[in-house]
Amino acid sequence: MTSYAPTKNDIAWEKIFEKYNILHRIKENRFFEITASAINEFREARLMTKFDNQANLPRLFLENNLSILPITRGSYVIGDFLAYQNLEPLQAELRQVSIPDNIQTIDFENITSESLAINCAYISGILADFLEDDNLLPTVSGRMSSDIFSFNILTKSGDLANLQVENSQIEIDGGFEGPSQFCIVEAKNYLSNDFLVRQLYYPLRLWAKKLTKPIRTLFLAYSNGIFNLYEYVFSDLQTYNSLTLVKQGRYIFKTAPITREDILYILHNSPIVPEPDVPFPQANNFLRVINLCELLAQGIMTRDEITSNYAFTPRQTNYYTDAGRYLGLIEKKTIDDEIIFSLTTEGYRIMKLPYRQRQLAFVEKILSHRVFNEALKDRLGHGDAPTEEDIVKIMKSQTPYGEATLKRRASTVRSWIKWILSLIST
Repeated sequence: MTSYAPTKNDIAWEKIFEKYNILHRIKENRFFEITASAINEFREARLMTKFDNQANLPRLFLENNLSILPITRGSYVIGDFLAYQNLEPLQAELRQVSIPDNIQTIDFENITSESLAINCAYISGILADFLEDDNLLPTVSGRMSSDIFSFNILTKSGDLANLQVENSQIEIDGGFEGPSQFCIVEAKNYLSNDFLVRQLYYPLRLWAKKLTKPIRTLFLAYSNGIFNLYEYVFSDLQTYNSLTLVKQGRYIFKTAPITREDILYILHNSPIVPEPDVPFPQANNFLRVINLCELLAQGIMTRDEITSNYAFTPRQTNYYTDAGRYLGLIEKKTIDDEIIFSLTTEGYRIMKLPYRQRQLAFVEKILSHRVFNEALKDRLGHGDAPTEEDIVKIMKSQTPYGEATLKRRASTVRSWIKWILSLIST
């Protein structure tokens, strides 16, 4: 059991599980159906059933290997379904594309929503290049009804469950049709380790009955100026879990390269700041620190909102908001007994910068802290990140932590330095 405070969803679902004895009924009947009206008694069903990533699931679901899927417009089914697909690390080379110079209504440096990310991917030719089709046109998007279908889904116990879907509400972020294909795009403006297969599978089942041409399913994750694309193929249309990754791509709008000299200049000219009264960072994926700043650039968020709506566990929410606070990018307040996060003035300034300047501004923020600065100086001549042992030696004279804690923190230092080195164009 985690020591972190339960979310509002955690609390409401605990009451629902108790009222309907859900764990016992799942044990007897394999799964449990529940209506939106029953959920609404405790909290709005719209907020209680939207779990786009496994990390978002309420605590009772995670502890009992459960997930939830809609089966009609007003009802859901809970069971030990394998509802999520892990996102494989992207290996594709980062490709640069041009921004059309006749488009004035889009700020290509400030893409703040999934719909805008899709529009930019289409306008810039990213989708045409990835799908190898110059004749694609945007045709369908938004909410629609799933129609009626049944499907098999794997469970964590290893068998198949058969579910019936009847006019469940679905939403397509983007549908693009060419002479010989139709593509369904599910988009996110945040980074995660997995995604909810339903968001591709239900639309696929709807349109497979309507079209004769092949249908392709594409997952797009946009963050920090980079479009990450994954194409999946469902080998068996009747089976939810039959998807296989068949293609991946990474795209960025053309920009001047970041050179080794750029990093060296920042390394040797950044003034060292006093250590803030914030825990030393324990957040290894610096891209997710940036992504959190992107989300907060759209407005203030509560700790509960970050945990419930994005791919963070409660522990990760604390770690990554603390990392942003350590760098002076995020501030934390308590209003009416609720913890609120927002960008600092400096955070807003950096997030408004063009891509290249923004990356260098993040580098400067990191290297203005002595441990990171000395660790990079210590190993930059070797062309790779320092070892954790090297970093621990540096940290011993700079921080009050014990050996075990130093090793955990050293992994963050090493990861952030590897991110800095990855910016250098070869």
